[in-house]
Amino acid sequence: MAPSSPTVAAWELGRRLREKRDEAGLSATAAARKFGITAAYLSEFENGKKNVGEERLATLVEAYELDEQEAAELFRLRNEAGNRGWWSEYSALFSDELLRFFGYEHGAESVRSYDSAIVNGLLQTENYARAVIEAGAPNIRLAEVERRLECRMRRQHRVTGSEPLHLSSVMSEAVLHQRIGGTDVLAEQLEHLVALVNAHPDTLDIRVVPFESTGHDAIGGSPFLLMTFPTGKLPTLLWHETVTSTQLITDSLTIREHSLAHTEASKAALNRKDSLDKIASASRSLRG
Repeated sequence: MAPSSPTVAAWELGRRLREKRDEAGLSATAAARKFGITAAYLSEFENGKKNVGEERLATLVEAYELDEQEAAELFRLRNEAGNRGWWSEYSALFSDELLRFFGYEHGAESVRSYDSAIVNGLLQTENYARAVIEAGAPNIRLAEVERRLECRMRRQHRVTGSEPLHLSSVMSEAVLHQRIGGTDVLAEQLEHLVALVNAHPDTLDIRVVPFESTGHDAIGGSPFLLMTFPTGKLPTLLWHETVTSTQLITDSLTIREHSLAHTEASKAALNRKDSLDKIASASRSLRG
């Protein structure tokens, strides 16, 4: 079971209100005019980027002729969306898009990731994560590095905490050899991966695509992850990273393509035992 997330609640509330608007036969422009709000405000709360006010929600519930049970569900979501997630403490460091990602990740039930060069952030040691952060932003102050590191470590509670998500991480063998932070830091990181899988066998799966693999759909691509949620009313969400941008994507075709790519990468990967053996072997070679 995933913990409560105001970001996920706001997204579900917005999607359900948009569905009701569509059922009422109202365009966004017509609805904005009817309810005396701007189209931009309507778009923001229908896309989960802004919480809707209580009086406004009451107006929408009446206009869309919702029954008592559904109205109660929407007001519960509105109240939940009004809470502050722990990630809001880092609003001065990260973009709104990245903060929303933290909120979605916190409320996710499962995550499928593909990584081509760096260990997934949910699985990084402090030393490895610090090296990644410093390499990605070489001119930031030490205090900011430590705050970013603190945030990354807090995200990892979803893997090791009392309400763990199901994480399926597929990574290129290149991840095992890219010496982020140096030999000792990488060796510690690889040992940490083995220990994590052994400690959380029911919720964590790490697979390595060996160099001997002849190829798969995700090869040469940038990292991505796919999140699913406990409620049946939300679709899979894609988080995609490149050198210059990060994106939250809801387009169903794009998500389907990445889901297939993850499946094909999983097929090209070693099985669970052989993946752990390869990680352990890479670590031993670093230790000498």
